[in-house]
Amino acid sequence: MSVEIRVPQLPESVTDAKLMAWRKQAGESVSRDENLADLETDKVVLDVPAPINGVLREIKAQAGATVRSGELLAIIEEGAAPSAAPNPTPATAPGSGNGEADAPAGAPRTGPAARRVIEESKLASAAVAGSAPAGRITKADAEAAAAAKAAPAVETRPVSAPAPAPRSGRVEQRVPMTRLRARIAERLVQAQTTQALLTTFNEVDLGAVQELRARHKVLFEKKHSVKLGFMSFFVKAVIEGLKRFPVVNASVEGGDIAYHEYFDIGVAVSTDRGLMVPVLRDADAMSFAAIEQRIGDFAARARNGSITLEDLTGGTFSITNGGIFGSLMSTPIVNTPQSAILGMHKIQERPMVVQGQVVVRPMMYLALTYDHRLIDGREAVQFLVAVKDCLEDPGRLLLGV
Repeated sequence: MSVEIRVPQLPESVTDAKLMAWRKQAGESVSRDENLADLETDKVVLDVPAPINGVLREIKAQAGATVRSGELLAIIEEGAAPSAAPNPTPATAPGSGNGEADAPAGAPRTGPAARRVIEESKLASAAVAGSAPAGRITKADAEAAAAAKAAPAVETRPVSAPAPAPRSGRVEQRVPMTRLRARIAERLVQAQTTQALLTTFNEVDLGAVQELRARHKVLFEKKHSVKLGFMSFFVKAVIEGLKRFPVVNASVEGGDIAYHEYFDIGVAVSTDRGLMVPVLRDADAMSFAAIEQRIGDFAARARNGSITLEDLTGGTFSITNGGIFGSLMSTPIVNTPQSAILGMHKIQERPMVVQGQVVVRPMMYLALTYDHRLIDGREAVQFLVAVKDCLEDPGRLLLGV
């Protein structure tokens, strides 16, 4: 019996994918769940698993082709599963179904992004040291090993030998833009050309949040096995602001305004491939610990290439933190079709007047960029003030006042 292998169903926001590489060739035996090919979308790299044991009879789409949901990729002729090789390599080992390749016993595991770097650089998996838990090889590990391999060997010269003459001219390197980077560029331009973007600023005294974290961080981490960061406070404060000003959580859909009565908060994560915005779904129902755990998991999977399309789809409002890179102030761009985004920045001690006295306080500038077609300045400013009030008096988050 012949079985067709087709492109998996892609979300509505992803129109097509690029067939990066075939892991098996026509005529080769395949095992059920073994990865046959890598598909790169605007957001993630996907595996194409074999649904049955058999032989890859025919390949219908070549590497480098752009494919769409449901498009025919290959045909497998059903048959007995091939006997396992004594020492299968990670590239031909059966896929685990979660974007990783099953390696030989005791060998590290790799995701599609890391596997791609290893193969393109012609590295031996055994030569790549994994830094993730259980020795898992991340994309960063593979790139570091590739860079080390490409580095020129140091040549030993006699002391009296003259140094080589400097090379003249300028060197330029050109590499194709990744689909993720191209998609980011497209969406940023789209936001600026289709929305009336305006940014309003405020500043927040984070002294109360810092004191609360210092008082409870040890017990919090001991109980929940995750550190108490700032992001959970900001997510909770944003949700409180969105409840008071629902239009900030809405979006323009044609001639209608869609008011979202749920709170799916996107949290921007920087990766080697570009910016990703995984979504905390129903964040209003999540505890501080659950928010910190989910964000940590998102960040780890975004950077090692195992994050899924579902993690990145949707969202009603986004938060981005340029402060981790040292940014003092910026104007973030809205993540369309959302209507607003909150920018966090560096915490910096500054002299402030408090009750008539000049004191040093840990201050942060907040920036709210919003679509002025939908959100008026009054609502934007009041939303930002609501976020500021909740952060300067965190007890409001517990009491709902």
